[in-house]
Amino acid sequence: MRIGQPRRRAARRPARESLRRGIYVLPSLFTVGNMLCGFAAVLYALHGQLERAGWLIILAGLLDGLDGRIARMTNSTSEFGKEYDSLADVVSFGVAPAILAYQWGLWGVGRWGWAAAFMFLVAGSVRLARFNVKAGLGDRRFFTGLPIPGGAGALTMMVLVALYFELSVPRALSVVASMFVFLVSVLMVSTIPYRSFKEYNLRQRWPATAFFVIALVVAVIAFTPLPAMALLLSVYLVAGPAEYVLRRLRRRPATAAQPLQPAAKPAPPAHADNP
Repeated sequence: MRIGQPRRRAARRPARESLRRGIYVLPSLFTVGNMLCGFAAVLYALHGQLERAGWLIILAGLLDGLDGRIARMTNSTSEFGKEYDSLADVVSFGVAPAILAYQWGLWGVGRWGWAAAFMFLVAGSVRLARFNVKAGLGDRRFFTGLPIPGGAGALTMMVLVALYFELSVPRALSVVASMFVFLVSVLMVSTIPYRSFKEYNLRQRWPATAFFVIALVVAVIAFTPLPAMALLLSVYLVAGPAEYVLRRLRRRPATAAQPLQPAAKPAPPAHADNP
């Protein structure tokens, strides 16, 4: 600052901007509720109340979807909210499902069981870190790899369906469950695109048929929640790799194979006229 030059005062933020920044608490409360459900699910799983722990993880997934929606609707997104949401997701969709699956049946294969549960936690944390680094860089219509709430839902549905049908957990089933947990972990760290459904705007006009389909899905989930959610989640798990394979099959290289044309014969040399 030059001598004699008047000191510039820092521009004060208008009261409306300060009030708007105060609304950031609203989506954070949903994030805290998400973390609370995950923490309670861990406690219930450790005490053998697996069914209650599973439904708490599902409730955490609903709260996780709401906090992002509310942050975008109220224009209160921030870097703090994004990082805090990721920390909550590690608890609710990383630690809680891993402990739930281990307490249910992965313990039957000893070290391989807790290794599979730990690999799920590592894959989930890597998935979240990659999402934060690449946020806003790729196509917003797709996720790169299976989202961690989807992976947590896969493990939770596996346990809840087994409890619903009162299935025993022999060693063979523990081995299959461990392989399934490992497969879900691979899907989370893979580059297979999964649809995010962010391109659908619920505030715009929709045709009556779409509204009927949405109402039908909600009614089926309300009357048969567990089978319906298990079916929808299974379709989502398979849809990503299936769509990826179909897209690779439809994509043809620019230099497509074409029938070979016979090489043109060279013209005979021109003979000089006789003198």
